[in-house]
Amino acid sequence: MTDATPAPEPSPPGTDDRRPRYALWTALVWAVVYALDQVTKVLAVANLVEEGDPQPLVGDLLQLHLIRNPGAAFGFATGFTWIFTVLAAVVVVVVVRMSRKLRSLPWALAFGFLLAGATGNLTDRLLREPGFARGHVVDFLQLPHWPIFNVADASICTAAVLIAVLAVRGTGLDGRRETRPARTHQEAEGA
Repeated sequence: MTDATPAPEPSPPGTDDRRPRYALWTALVWAVVYALDQVTKVLAVANLVEEGDPQPLVGDLLQLHLIRNPGAAFGFATGFTWIFTVLAAVVVVVVVRMSRKLRSLPWALAFGFLLAGATGNLTDRLLREPGFARGHVVDFLQLPHWPIFNVADASICTAAVLIAVLAVRGTGLDGRRETRPARTHQEAEGA
């Protein structure tokens, strides 16, 4: 008796079977940065005095200063914590859905950083005081002339820079770069 299992059909030309690998890169970046964010927040809460004097970590360049932020970045809109909770949840859903379409390592990394930052701060908003969906985000890193932030905030900023660079370069989620039509000789002379 022979096994009648048919051989898998080859992928159509132009398709990329590595798509799951890109989603894995997104998941890996998310897991590492999210864990780093959560561990550093636990350590900050356990070892720093809230609203205490800043403690130098790298001289005056980087100091530790624990605060609890009820608003958005830089303490903006402190009375709308629930809105930021909803927005963070929407970002998480959109990023997870879009990550399935990725065929670009730089985009996978950007999505991983964005997802880690959004879920890191969303965790605070859902689980920290004063209550569910109204929790205050733990911030503790301070640079000179810059508002106090955390690892999740830095991750979101990293994602924003990567996404901006990819957009300027015209790199799509599939990794292809948009090409602009070549200028004709007449167009070049007229410029």
